[in-house]
Amino acid sequence: MEQKQFKAESKRLLDMMIHSIYTHKEIFLRELISNASDAIDKLYFKSLTDDKVGLSKDDFAIWIYADKDARTLKITDNGIGMTAEELENNLGTIANSGSLKFKTENKLDEENQIIGQFGVGFYSAFMVAKKVTVISKAYGSDTAYRWESEGVDGYTISEDDKTSVGTEIILELLDDTDDEQYGEFLDTYRIKGLISKYSDYIRFPIKMEVSHSRPIEQSEEDKEAGKAPEYEDYIEIETLNSMVPLWKKSKSELKEEDYKHFYTEKFYDYNEPLKYSHVVNEGMPSYNALLYIPSKAPYDFYSKEFEKGLQLYSNGVLIMDKCGDLLPDYFGFVKGLVDSEDLSLNISREMLQHDRQLKVIAKSIEKTIGNELKKMLKNERDKYESFWKEFGIQLKFGVYSGYGINKDKLQDLLLFTSSQGKLVTLDEYVTAMPEDQKYIYYATGESAARIEQLPQTELIKDKGYEILYLTDNVDEFAVKMLMNYKEKEFRNVSSDDLGIENTEKQEEVKAKEEENADMLKAMADSLGDKVSKVVLSKRLKSHPVCITSEGEITLEMEKVLNSMPGDQKVKAQRVLEINPDHDIFAKLKSIENDSEKLGKYASMLYTQALLIEGMPIDNPVEFSNLVCELM
Repeated sequence: MEQKQFKAESKRLLDMMIHSIYTHKEIFLRELISNASDAIDKLYFKSLTDDKVGLSKDDFAIWIYADKDARTLKITDNGIGMTAEELENNLGTIANSGSLKFKTENKLDEENQIIGQFGVGFYSAFMVAKKVTVISKAYGSDTAYRWESEGVDGYTISEDDKTSVGTEIILELLDDTDDEQYGEFLDTYRIKGLISKYSDYIRFPIKMEVSHSRPIEQSEEDKEAGKAPEYEDYIEIETLNSMVPLWKKSKSELKEEDYKHFYTEKFYDYNEPLKYSHVVNEGMPSYNALLYIPSKAPYDFYSKEFEKGLQLYSNGVLIMDKCGDLLPDYFGFVKGLVDSEDLSLNISREMLQHDRQLKVIAKSIEKTIGNELKKMLKNERDKYESFWKEFGIQLKFGVYSGYGINKDKLQDLLLFTSSQGKLVTLDEYVTAMPEDQKYIYYATGESAARIEQLPQTELIKDKGYEILYLTDNVDEFAVKMLMNYKEKEFRNVSSDDLGIENTEKQEEVKAKEEENADMLKAMADSLGDKVSKVVLSKRLKSHPVCITSEGEITLEMEKVLNSMPGDQKVKAQRVLEINPDHDIFAKLKSIENDSEKLGKYASMLYTQALLIEGMPIDNPVEFSNLVCELM
């Protein structure tokens, strides 16, 4: 029998196929099953107009046979089969598939889709097999043919005595090694798992003879004697795939329990989802999707190890377990899947070409998720607040990242703890603002309880204005990126200009500051580079002192940035503010001519202000001794 050679380019592609194109060897079963489904699709399509086919849709099936003794795995179908010429063209020349041509020529609709497009998936069999045999009889042909190959050395084609229409693919598996156990692909449990993972929604049944054991009925004497039962083996034909995807079913025939059960089973979550959405998009590209918002964040969600992404299917065949390109980072908490027949796949089906279809689908999904969150916020506030507790920080990162490119999409989804003791949206805050309020006020700190005690909040609260409490590290960075909301500028309670100072009071403080300029400068000089200046405060009422900052870097930003890995440290331009109406100011006045004592008081007040702000102090022992000395 003449040994035929693969064409040079096909030989190179086959070698690459075996060694590098596919990430996981287990993919071979998905590819062969998909090819079998294609072949059945073609004959089923023909049966719609050709009575001679003699088969109804229920007659079609894919069969899998595993022989551990012979180390062979066989996949058979009763599809359209291949002639000798088609075996030569389709299997002798890699990447010359007939599926795409058949699909185009026959103008197949959604009910009659062909999975394969590139004709290379078949060769993934050589990743696990040392010899591949294909026996096929084409519909309408009198003769069957056998194609055999042991890899890049070539192949043979000969006649075969197969009588039924369809194709058999027989894989003689490679020998096991220390690194690879090819025999695992003969285990029933492993085969079932691979079909469940990749091919569960192939629309024709995938069947297999499965061996089981059952106890033999005992006689009464044996039972009374306590004799252990004997077992017998029997064969049961099992259908290994569910065939109809949940997302392809009509929404009207599905219940909430169906969606929740699918989620907990498919995505291995003990908790029911907080929210789900079933999307059917009939535009271009067309796709179906199931999107879920988990009720609890995965344990590794905020770690580098977490991998976002949706499962990606093409006509019910799993292509990628986590397609990160379908979700923006700020919606990375969403779980689910997308199924589309309009995607352009590369030759291994594992990776996607980053083309227009994928981008359009991703954009549509992003819009869907945003709309679902807005509806939840409006109609199910308790549920949304539960979501915010788990994933809110991710949306804040979304506002900040990319130089605020997505802030307009996300700003109305943000929640902040406020001085009113509740979570509020920016819209709710602005709507409730008194007419004379100029700014959206916020304060930063490690907790709402700590912020509540900050001296800088006194003046704002006395005016009856609400304050947003920013307690997450990313909060102030996000607010700085927003800059304003509905033409209302954000203003830190530590800012120089709060827009509410009494003009008469301001003039009075300014006059006192000029009068005591030498004393304040002496205090600033004694503190050195710890502060940029010491001033009299226009904001303090009952507290003696506070620290504020000048410039773009605030005290909270300094804390956050300096907590990150790296040698470079940043420092805010700190300003020490003294309350001119407090007894401490009178004390300072009484010692202004004692430069040494004035310096000690300045140091004590500065450290006290740091403690109020929740910032670390350089030398606690020195501070303690200083307090004792001055007392």
